[in-house]
Amino acid sequence: MNIRLLDRNNNAAIILAGILALIVGVGVSRFAFTSLLPSMLDDFLSVTFAGVLASTNYIGYLSGAIFAVFIKDINTKVKYFRIGMFLCVFTTLFLSITTNETIWLLSRIIAGFGAAMALVVGSAIVMTKLKMQSKTKAMGIHFSGIGFSILVCDLLMRFVFASDGSWEDSWMVLTIFAFFATLYSIYILSFDNEMKNASISHKFDKSIFSAYVILLIIAYFAVGIGFVVFATFLPDIINSLDGLDGYGSLTWTLVGLAGIPSCIIWMNLAEKKGSVNIIIIAMFLLFIGIIIPTLTTNVYLNLLSGILYGGTFVGLVGLFLNVGGKLAGNNPVVLMGAMTTAYGIGQVLGPLYSVALIEYFKNYNYALYVTAAIVFAGIIFLLFAKKIATDEQNKL
Repeated sequence: MNIRLLDRNNNAAIILAGILALIVGVGVSRFAFTSLLPSMLDDFLSVTFAGVLASTNYIGYLSGAIFAVFIKDINTKVKYFRIGMFLCVFTTLFLSITTNETIWLLSRIIAGFGAAMALVVGSAIVMTKLKMQSKTKAMGIHFSGIGFSILVCDLLMRFVFASDGSWEDSWMVLTIFAFFATLYSIYILSFDNEMKNASISHKFDKSIFSAYVILLIIAYFAVGIGFVVFATFLPDIINSLDGLDGYGSLTWTLVGLAGIPSCIIWMNLAEKKGSVNIIIIAMFLLFIGIIIPTLTTNVYLNLLSGILYGGTFVGLVGLFLNVGGKLAGNNPVVLMGAMTTAYGIGQVLGPLYSVALIEYFKNYNYALYVTAAIVFAGIIFLLFAKKIATDEQNKL
């Protein structure tokens, strides 16, 4: 088994490497920040600066997603994937050894770029390398790495705190873990000599950006907004509710657990019922999850909020990127990159308006109202997209 997992052309090894890339790029470089936010807020961070850090992280992510659209050949994709992975490792190290605000801002923006290389370019490499007729289920397993990214980073953080460690120690442990995971991922997600000699490149095709595709991209922007507010503040949102102080960490753990199988379940449903139909259902459940903390302080309903969030946003990433890859044909990274750019714009804007509303109203409710409204608007756009879709597009 060990030998097979070191075989660059083995499907299981490719999927494992892809999942580890997501744990490093999405987990260590992004979600670990959310896990550690309550303890960092108790120490030196303010909610406002945390929101600014989240936005700068997504500015880096957005720039990486736009950059990924224009990476034409497979050799260059592999090169930037490797660079991105190592950027994720080294920027995490800085969070462990300094509290200089300028360094943190630079670190988060560079980490965001690295995360885009890990997610967008890494997923495109995985999709290219997999050798099977239907890649939908395999890509569902790959994107389950987003759920694993939350859970693994959260468990590592819990281990450090259980050992009387600090949030600085947690960043160091995450750095060490990310370094070894990166070595495996960049080894597997590359090509043998024969593939390297054949430079696979594709021209940029504007015709794929039809009205239908543009509506999907707008809806994915709304999902980016819906994703980012909880992704930045969820543990603190739960802790701020009457009687729920201390439940934020548990809620975040449930987000990761719910996220692991969600992509596989949603993508299997999409194969049977059509991607856009399933996306609409998932977005509605995400809407419910976002609005719950504004309506009740019931512990079980707020834990359900975390489950609905984790169980939908991970699946939505997989669903959108998978359908984007199918619509784009031979060059999946183009539409994947365009979609992720829209998602990234939502990720940049979300923390900024949230911080402004949190500062003004002194609670999270109004930030969540606006976020839920944007997600609901995204559902309306998708319903319209269904009306103008071709029969073939409705079957995707």
